[in-house]
Amino acid sequence: MSSTKYNRTYHFPFSEGATNDDKIQHDWQGILSHEIVITEKLDGENTCLKANGVYARSHAAPTQSPWSKNMQQIWVQVHNDLGNLEIFGENLYGIHSIEYERLPAYFFIFAIRDEGYWLSWDEVIFYAKLLDLPTVPVVARDYFTETTLKQHIAGNIATGSAFGSHCEGYVCRTAKGFENELFPYHVLKYVRANHVQTDQHWTRNWQRATLYNPPIV
Repeated sequence: MSSTKYNRTYHFPFSEGATNDDKIQHDWQGILSHEIVITEKLDGENTCLKANGVYARSHAAPTQSPWSKNMQQIWVQVHNDLGNLEIFGENLYGIHSIEYERLPAYFFIFAIRDEGYWLSWDEVIFYAKLLDLPTVPVVARDYFTETTLKQHIAGNIATGSAFGSHCEGYVCRTAKGFENELFPYHVLKYVRANHVQTDQHWTRNWQRATLYNPPIV
């Protein structure tokens, strides 16, 4: 089984939160010829569920961090059903830059890889339901022009996260599946301006996120 970590996601050239260290995809308009799924970019830890363990940023060895405790519990429940599937999602158990106000769960699937092939969004939804795990919030699914895509992103970023508080940004992917080597042309991101990058130090005094329990009316 592959032990390759999640591909680096390039920024759109108009991503306001891109830094000097980020990769920019200048040849990005090809994505506009496909149906696009826009999902919210959640502010957590990129985590992967495989049949042989739970992996975070590095896939050299399974993660043992205290903020992945929730992922170990999920893995026990689903690992026998994974086979060659690699389930990638955002683990929000530990608070990063954004503390969400209405967080319904700690782990949200955003992609699934099967032996070097990234499954379509419909297949991601199928397996997420099969595993009883939520996907990241979908903002829109449609065909866009360059103008309408930029307008849609700009119009939604101001409304904040689906879970309350700020929205870090959006990930745009083609609805259809694609080979791993084509990843930079099928998955792109937009990050809001002035998003605080805390991945290097949030772990020092990490805090567990609080799940939202809506009041019973």
